[in-house]
Amino acid sequence: MTKIVALFGTAVLMMGSLAGCGQVAQNSEIAEAHDVTIMEEIPAKAAEASEAPFFTKGVYVNYAEGAVTRDYFYVFYDEGAGYTEDGNNGTGLPFCCTQENGQITFSYGGNGESSDVFTVESIENGIMKGQFKDTVTMYFEPVFDADPDNFDAVAFVDKSGRVDYRQYNDPNGWSVTYNAACMEVTQQDNMVFFVYTGECGGSNVITATYDVSCKAKEAVDNIVKGWGNDIVTQMDTVFPGTEDVPEYFAMLPPADEGSGLYETVIARDYMDGCLIFECLGHNCGDDEIDMAVSDNLALVIDSITFNN
Repeated sequence: MTKIVALFGTAVLMMGSLAGCGQVAQNSEIAEAHDVTIMEEIPAKAAEASEAPFFTKGVYVNYAEGAVTRDYFYVFYDEGAGYTEDGNNGTGLPFCCTQENGQITFSYGGNGESSDVFTVESIENGIMKGQFKDTVTMYFEPVFDADPDNFDAVAFVDKSGRVDYRQYNDPNGWSVTYNAACMEVTQQDNMVFFVYTGECGGSNVITATYDVSCKAKEAVDNIVKGWGNDIVTQMDTVFPGTEDVPEYFAMLPPADEGSGLYETVIARDYMDGCLIFECLGHNCGDDEIDMAVSDNLALVIDSITFNN
């Protein structure tokens, strides 16, 4: 098991003592700036395949480029047949397929009833990119922790808590996406709290603050002083949701023993002051639980956008 610490990244927020690639919903945005991501070892055949068969027995989540949700699945019995299943309502169709010459031809509902062709563009880290006939870029991503012989898409989606994505729009001109199935959002004066309500090892909350009393670097320095710990890491990079706005970052990793408490902060200069995102969290040591927390906190930071 590899130890990693919680980071607010430009793309990903990860938490300590985690292994694997986490829930399917949050596997879409990986590794920018000071992100830390730990992936399961991808089978060589899936990672390196450049010709048919592109699919073998297993479960694959299918989603469009830019999609937030990951809730539609292709379950392959073997290289030539399987079924689709919607994780929201369990509906789907059986299919047969042929895989050759860089294309997969699907026949849905039985041979000859309806068909579509998926053209493979590339395969990277086991994730297949390509297009159906409508030219929308689509991805097929293997779900390594799913059993194709006993797969229940609705139960899988419910278990990972990825069924109620909503957007928070702040009056100060920034927005984030959060999972209302396991996150509560409250406001108080110039602060917004994103509180994780699912199973976890302790409090896990992101606090967003618009502060007009100081600039970002000063705010982060003051927070670090309050931590009073010599093992804090600080660095400067680019704030998420922007291309060139400086970010001031600090991290207090969890101790090897104790409650699993960790803290991170990022801030940027914003309008007449600064915008600060602080995370206080706890790792429980259970990889599945800690990863679910990580994925949902990461979503908030990954999705930051600004009106201007």
